[in-house]
Amino acid sequence: MIRFARRFLVPLIFLLAIGARPASATIHYTISLEQPDKHMFAVRMEIPQAPLGTTVALPAWNALYQVRDFSYRLRDLHAAPAENSNQSAASLRLIPVDKQTWTIGRTTPASAGASADFVISYEIEWNDPGPFNSQLNAQHAFVNFAEILMYLPERRGEDTQVTFEHVPAGWHLAAELTPGKTENSFTADSYDHLVDAPVEAGTFSQLAFDEAGAHFRVIIDAKDFNAPQFESELHRVVKYELSMMGGPPFHEYTFFFHIGPYLEVGGGGMEHSNCTAISASSEPGAISIAAHEFFHVWNVKRIRPQALEPVDYTKEQYTRALWFSEGLTSTYASFAQVRAGVWNDRQFYGDLADQLQRLDSSPARKWQSVEESSLDAWLEKYDPYYSPDRSISYYNKGQILGVLLDIAIRDDTDNKKSLDDVMRGMNEQFAKRGRLYNESADIRATVEQIAGKSFEEFFSRYVSGVEDLPYDDFFARAGLRLNRSNQTKADYGFRFGRGPGSSWIVSEILAGSSAESAGLRTGDELIQINGQNISPAVFRWLRERVPGDTLPLKIRRDSQEMDFSLKMGSRDVTQYSIEEIANPTEKQRRIREGMLRGSTN
Repeated sequence: MIRFARRFLVPLIFLLAIGARPASATIHYTISLEQPDKHMFAVRMEIPQAPLGTTVALPAWNALYQVRDFSYRLRDLHAAPAENSNQSAASLRLIPVDKQTWTIGRTTPASAGASADFVISYEIEWNDPGPFNSQLNAQHAFVNFAEILMYLPERRGEDTQVTFEHVPAGWHLAAELTPGKTENSFTADSYDHLVDAPVEAGTFSQLAFDEAGAHFRVIIDAKDFNAPQFESELHRVVKYELSMMGGPPFHEYTFFFHIGPYLEVGGGGMEHSNCTAISASSEPGAISIAAHEFFHVWNVKRIRPQALEPVDYTKEQYTRALWFSEGLTSTYASFAQVRAGVWNDRQFYGDLADQLQRLDSSPARKWQSVEESSLDAWLEKYDPYYSPDRSISYYNKGQILGVLLDIAIRDDTDNKKSLDDVMRGMNEQFAKRGRLYNESADIRATVEQIAGKSFEEFFSRYVSGVEDLPYDDFFARAGLRLNRSNQTKADYGFRFGRGPGSSWIVSEILAGSSAESAGLRTGDELIQINGQNISPAVFRWLRERVPGDTLPLKIRRDSQEMDFSLKMGSRDVTQYSIEEIANPTEKQRRIREGMLRGSTN
């Protein structure tokens, strides 16, 4: 029997995860939330039994595949002996090694000597919204621990404890971590496990349900959302993915949702082993992201490429397999929604057609393979990299490859096997055995094992190669037809993206455009479009423009505000749509229905 429950602002003990508690916490962090107006986390790190010369560090990256150098946010970093130590504080200091690493030492020569207890204190500023960041303000706190907590590189495997203090009145804390012995505290059996579980603090709401023997908590920071419908759709997606993958690899899982203040081109989701954090501008958007992030429970968090282990917080870690880890996870986000009844068939086809159009409108598909796109993920922090002339997305092409692989496997096996069997096979052979897979080689081997034939040509042409995908051939096997039509769209002559904090920055000016003629420049900060602050409504307004329309802009350049009025140009685009053919063969019908319903025969 499935149990649904709703809880709002329940006591802290019910908001913390239930699990085995480490025997002892050897490294203790205290995080103060006393300065929300300054967006400043005050951190105290107590290190037991460390000799002089011990190395401490702050990660250079986390969440995103981007080196973001969190140490530039640090202030007032210093070391002191613990209260029970016989060390002298007078000459104790942290000696910089590089931009993110220090050693505990003295200003005067001293031998390493016996181990002692030390305390490292510092402040670190964060007020960046979204699941890939941390934030402290008057409304809430969201903490990705790797972005604010230093660590000992040689002692990452030791037990840890985190205690929050000066928590504002009325706030509650939630994390998928074991509760500590004191109020507002959590424990983890290693630094790596600690930083794989973010914390939300604030006046959030909570829903809960059980499925397949596991308990699910839904932490929601939103206003005016449809709780019954949202809960129902999320539960259906979770139920389907659990059923397809053979049950949960955990006892409890937490969804953290921030819904509302995120623009359509912003937001996103971040996967963790037993939880996920999601920011979205709407409830349907949040469900779509949840369908993707929850499938990461298996794909990437447990079915994991060997290039990503062990995690190296100091530098880039390159893998060719993000097309599978992220791209096929997007395939299953779309499969889960249509198979769970959250989407209808038309929505599934529409999403797939949009993916095809996006890939085919990227000239870079002719020279950058999806494996190379995976390797280049670390360039995504640079706006010009996103230009369709420069790169393709491993999410985008990977999602398409997942659909084509599913159709191919069903066709080769008379719909007796599917991509679902590949995912379950990877889970059995690697995740459940604690093994890491060897990138595309092991993926291909599992596909061939399931399909009973070679997929060397598919992988060499479309995964490591750059040949255009033969959509018509693959779709015909599933009784589908891809339609193409030419349309003229408005073009405003420049591209823009997220800048520091919540700003929006012009990233590219198109040659010959009215934006270029008017004097708009890369680096200009967009303040308003059509007299409105940038919001989802503005993006909808932009999509409704036609060539010749006027585009009013307000920008900031060198602390000066300026107004522009641009005449929109035009660009020709190929519009894609997918439809079912009228009279499919019996095999085509079975393959199509198998893909849409997640069935084989």
